[in-house]
Amino acid sequence: MRGASKRRATLCGRHSKRLIPLSKFALVGVLAATPAIAADTLATIPSDLSVTVYRAPARGSGSINLDELAGFALISETRTVHLHAGVSRLRFEGVADGIDPASAIVTGLPEGVLEKNREGKLLSPSALMAAAVGKSVTLLRTDKRTGKLTRAAGTVRSDAEGGVVFETSEGIEALRCSGVPESFSFTGVTDLAATPTLSVLVRSAEALTRTVTLSYLARGFDWAADYVATVSADGKSMDLGAWVTLANGNGVGFPAAHTQVVAGRVNRDSGEVEPVDAGGPILAQCWPRGGTSDSPEYLQIDLESPAAGARDAMAQASRMYAAAPMMQVAVTALKKVELEQLGDLKLYRVPDRTTVASRQSKQVRLLDRLAIPVNFVYGADLAANQPTLSAPASLLLRTQNNAANHLGLPLPSGRIAVFAARGEAKLLQHESAMRDLAIDEEVEINMGESSDVEVTVVKEKTGIDPGRTHLLRLVPGTVTARSAEVDSVIRVDLSNARAAQIQFELRLQLPEGGRVVRADHPVGAKNGRPIFRLAIPANETVTLRYQTQHTKS
Repeated sequence: MRGASKRRATLCGRHSKRLIPLSKFALVGVLAATPAIAADTLATIPSDLSVTVYRAPARGSGSINLDELAGFALISETRTVHLHAGVSRLRFEGVADGIDPASAIVTGLPEGVLEKNREGKLLSPSALMAAAVGKSVTLLRTDKRTGKLTRAAGTVRSDAEGGVVFETSEGIEALRCSGVPESFSFTGVTDLAATPTLSVLVRSAEALTRTVTLSYLARGFDWAADYVATVSADGKSMDLGAWVTLANGNGVGFPAAHTQVVAGRVNRDSGEVEPVDAGGPILAQCWPRGGTSDSPEYLQIDLESPAAGARDAMAQASRMYAAAPMMQVAVTALKKVELEQLGDLKLYRVPDRTTVASRQSKQVRLLDRLAIPVNFVYGADLAANQPTLSAPASLLLRTQNNAANHLGLPLPSGRIAVFAARGEAKLLQHESAMRDLAIDEEVEINMGESSDVEVTVVKEKTGIDPGRTHLLRLVPGTVTARSAEVDSVIRVDLSNARAAQIQFELRLQLPEGGRVVRADHPVGAKNGRPIFRLAIPANETVTLRYQTQHTKS
């Protein structure tokens, strides 16, 4: 017969592997309570929370991935504890998954902390199976036709990682190889916690109740700044708005917390924190029996495994709490983030309490500024002795970060999207990264390349041509040393196909010891590098020539 009731295996092979969704693997029964000891005590849930998030030092301006958060947070929790006289084991349940136990500080205890322990074995189907190996369980099997539930006592012989194998009075079997719904009822498994827990040993001369503060560092957090600029129709001003994006990749949330973010790079040498064991998928390996009419190929039973595209999502879900959402994005703009100084760092405080929820990305308003004066500058960045080149010019949107320009506050690095106002509509022009900007610093927003402005570079001739020296004026203050060698004359043609005059800046990259010695246009300096500033009329081409020298090696 080929019925499901005949598809039963007493041996476990490797020819059929199925990942069983955790939602399909019911946990029946109630875990036996951990035997309490007189000196064991549990802290209350936090009555007050503070979360300060530090950015990932190496993260750029890209989007935040909840599964790859390399920042960290300082968590402070206010809790009430009831201590026994003598030594007590005080448990703080619901701390962040990525807690660094060595960083934990508990203030308000009578005689301090004797010992700290991070309990990372969390309750999950696979962790429960691993903890039950060698212990007695009750197998529950439901007949698909009648719905009748049968129970059988047995012992778990292997955990979920290699495929669950259990032994009953009928022999040794592999989980879900019978072809009918199966689950276990567990008793006597006592070393699993429902949430991440930090426990400390404390000593008190008498029984008392205290309000204590637990502070610790935890990984799995990050934040970023996202800017939106809208340029006016005449191109002379812009409105700038920004959001702070908070991200918590932990399976634990922090409701109604005082929340801050810190800008600046913090050197943190302590690194790796042992991951919380939240359990993985349960593997079933079956080699079921078939009938004489079966195909000679190995018969495979459908164990309700997810489609290939959903397996990664299932594995990710198995690392979270069942009540935690996979990912959420929350937005609030009731009040703006307030800036404070934190040594050489910048602290941005969210004025109202906010929930830093589990597996969530949340945005709060950072700033709003209107009518910021701006100007557009075209440019090119060339090596001083650049060979032949033809390329479009780059375009920058420029302003100054000061009060006169309606700014004048530190701007944390992040992404910026620039829109152009066209009547009632706003059209996206460019997206780019923006670095950290201090007060009074020049703000340059990359606007990409311009196909209307072309830069053409030609190397005219090696050495100095006496017949053309009248075209190249000696740069004031330049002394030509005998040990220096003069490079070729470089000609740069700057073509403007736009209907209006533009401002252009040509910046040169010089080797060590190099300098511009001759040019047919005035040369200045910016950030220690030579720069030519020119106005290029509409639909015209301006030619620039210069000559450099470098020190002989």
